[in-house]
Amino acid sequence: MIQMAKLRITWKKSDIGFERDQRATIKSLGLRKLNQTVERPDTAVVRGMVFKVRHMIQVEEIQD
Repeated sequence: MIQMAKLRITWKKSDIGFERDQRATIKSLGLRKLNQTVERPDTAVVRGMVFKVRHMIQVEEIQD
């Protein structure tokens, strides 16, 4: 069985003053509070969302 890498995403910067679509992207990643951390599978969709809000989050790649 192939183990897929995961991304550990931490919300580091407030979304106040940023575009509505960037705020929606933060929410769609599952982040609700500042400094919250979530783990998401390393897929193209998640990578695209991370790229869009890269200035507000911190990302670590973890092995399962």
